Amino acid sequence: MTSADDIPLDPVQAKTPAPGGSSRRSKGRGALSWVLTVVVALAATFAIKTWVLQVYSIPSESMVPALMIDDRVVVSKLSGDPGRGDIIVFDRPQNDVTIDPAAPKVLIKRVIGLGGETVDAPEGLVTIDGKPLDEGYLPDGTRTVITAPIVVPEGKVLVMGDNRGSSKDGRVFGPISTSTIVGRGVLRVWPLDRFGGL
Repeated sequence: MTSADDIPLDPVQAKTPAPGGSSRRSKGRGALSWVLTVVVALAATFAIKTWVLQVYSIPSESMVPALMIDDRVVVSKLSGDPGRGDIIVFDRPQNDVTIDPAAPKVLIKRVIGLGGETVDAPEGLVTIDGKPLDEGYLPDGTRTVITAPIVVPEGKVLVMGDNRGSSKDGRVFGPISTSTIVGRGVLRVWPLDRFGGL
């Protein structure tokens, strides 16, 4: 009785692979793997930029000293409802008329008033429903001009730039809808010597 190990291989089955065949298949798999890696990386980058995080460059001095011109800020698009004091990026309001076609389509400001509140600034200091607002993020001596109390409707927020004397903000275009908010600033990544949270 012979075992399976004793049976000679069929000459057809015992053929050796053609020279270079295995190498060509290996190169093909390597190229396909590289293409798939690039496609996945591009898709992930697009998804992150669209739904999670995006970096914005600061175009003006309206948020000085917190943000300087040309600072780079990471904005989280998953931050939920904004809180008072949050720095947010939002779509430029339609009633914010500008003659400059190159003006950015989004703005960055700080949330001051929430839905249902009345914001005023008697004697240059911001109040919320008559109570003084602690704005420790502002330089000492900053004065805020509000010509008349601003009532913030539900579903909206009132935003202002920290550089109150040089910011065209909610005091001009009024409260903005929370649906126009792109996200919340979470991190300054440039310049490196000013790297840090917001």
